[in-house]
Amino acid sequence: QVQLVESGGGSVQAGGSLRLSCAASARTLSSYLMGWFRQAPGKEREFVTAIRWSGDWTYYVDSVKGRFTISRDNAKNTVYLQMNSLKPEDTATYYCAAGIGMDARSMANYGYWGQGTQVIVSS
Repeated sequence: QVQLVESGGGSVQAGGSLRLSCAASARTLSSYLMGWFRQAPGKEREFVTAIRWSGDWTYYVDSVKGRFTISRDNAKNTVYLQMNSLKPEDTATYYCAAGIGMDARSMANYGYWGQGTQVIVSS
């Protein structure tokens, strides 16, 4: 069983930065894939980025490459999403997820989800 709690959302102007955190409670996360997804109002949830807990592999959707960075802190069992150069189109509720699947982009590979944290980027 894995419990995930996101934090760090908020409102920011375009060009600004936010750092989201996802605190995970589990006996061990070493075999898990950790992902961030987002869902804008009226749209489907979409993949943003993922990292293997080992830290040796990360993957980003093209729209956030060079602006977002995913990382993890083993000691704190926490995954972070540093978001820079934010754009209004980044406005969404961001969800942290944990899973053991192979396809990081697929929601079906994640069995555990956080409650989400809202990010609003104004122009």
